[in-house]
Amino acid sequence: MTNTVQYIAPESLAAPGGHYSHATVANGFVFVSGQLPIAAGGAKLTEASFEEQTRQVLDNLKAALVGAGSGIDRLVQVRVYLDAIENWPAFNTIYSEWAGNARPARAIVPTGPLHFGFKVEAEAVALA
Repeated sequence: MTNTVQYIAPESLAAPGGHYSHATVANGFVFVSGQLPIAAGGAKLTEASFEEQTRQVLDNLKAALVGAGSGIDRLVQVRVYLDAIENWPAFNTIYSEWAGNARPARAIVPTGPLHFGFKVEAEAVALA
């Protein structure tokens, strides 16, 4: 283990909208910041369907992991924020396909309205 902290800003993701990095690598772990349905060019998918927003969030999560030298198969924990618990079944179907054989610990947190009116956000911890 090393005491260094590395901030990751993959070029395949839109620049962060605040004072944070998409991912941080420390002590053998990758901590991925909350990923929103924002395309690489910066387009906010606010008007997209829940399913489209979910796919973009998961694509962003994967891009942050890969940018940090990790991947879906190295996920330890995922936390998902949904604007409405009614969206859980649709999310779970898309997530199951995305995660494949990976079975990280996971929490689904219904929150009500999310930033910019988005319907879903996800953050994660993985092995580096």
